[in-house]
Amino acid sequence: MKRIAILCFVLFCATLYPLAAQPVTVRPVEIVPAKDYRKAEIANSPALQPLLQGAVDAAIAGKNFKPGEIAATLIDLRDPAKLSAANVNGDARIYPASVVKMFYLVALHRQMQDGKITLTPELERGISDMIVVSSNEATQYILDVLTDTSSGGEMLQREFEIWASQRNRVNRYYTAMGYTNINVNQKTFCEDAYGREQQFRNYKSENRNMLTTNATARLMAEIVMGRVATPERTKLMMDLMKRTLFTPEGKGTDPAPSPAAPALIDKGMKGASLWSKSGGTSRSLHDAVYIETPEGLKFVLAVFTENHVKDADVIPAITGKIIDGLKK
Repeated sequence: MKRIAILCFVLFCATLYPLAAQPVTVRPVEIVPAKDYRKAEIANSPALQPLLQGAVDAAIAGKNFKPGEIAATLIDLRDPAKLSAANVNGDARIYPASVVKMFYLVALHRQMQDGKITLTPELERGISDMIVVSSNEATQYILDVLTDTSSGGEMLQREFEIWASQRNRVNRYYTAMGYTNINVNQKTFCEDAYGREQQFRNYKSENRNMLTTNATARLMAEIVMGRVATPERTKLMMDLMKRTLFTPEGKGTDPAPSPAAPALIDKGMKGASLWSKSGGTSRSLHDAVYIETPEGLKFVLAVFTENHVKDADVIPAITGKIIDGLKK
């Protein structure tokens, strides 16, 4: 009996350890662009370039901005068949803070549209909190859902490589859409990352999220134009980014207000509408907005600033001058 018991134990172990030694396989659930997706064709405009450059120069005058501490991209959407744009340092890679959440929002809707992710009440709550109140915890959850990864302890190299490949799923999606010079694979935190999240940064703050204002403005434009999702999903995204400019009591009271909003509020533009995904840290202040006015203006403006958080008037100053310039 004892020999039989030992033999059974050996056979039981043999069924476990060979499995553990096998290569780990991960069923790929890639995020792929829709078959009918067409990249927005945006032409540089000789008319818009001096307008944007002049707006930026005027806004930062006397504020000791160094080269590279501000970037901006403007896209005029009044003629959907002929989009025109201008940029100042538009290809500069800048840490985007919470602006990256707009990229995760689009990727998540792509997966849901393909039936690869199912919307649940909890997921719906996470999506809303990620955009409306710009919750970092909600964003961590959404990125886990998108990439089938989770935070935790440091990993052995082979396991970590599989984990890192999955975490880069969102990057591969945007590469397939023709986006370049960006990195969108990190969670956002109120304090700091630990464990495998730091391992993913090579323990040296490497591999951080990076966006350009050109890429950010393009994505906002493609959301507005309905290129990244169905009309129903586009509306859901836009509804989350809609910001309140005026209330019966006065100014808007959004939990994650748009830094550009004061430009419209100060001008008393009660008929205007603004959609925004902003971001900020102790060192940076960014905003990506889409604005419509009763006069027929329709434009996207992305402005990133670094090391000038106290100069909160810069983004609304640029926005105001763009509005005035486009009216002419």
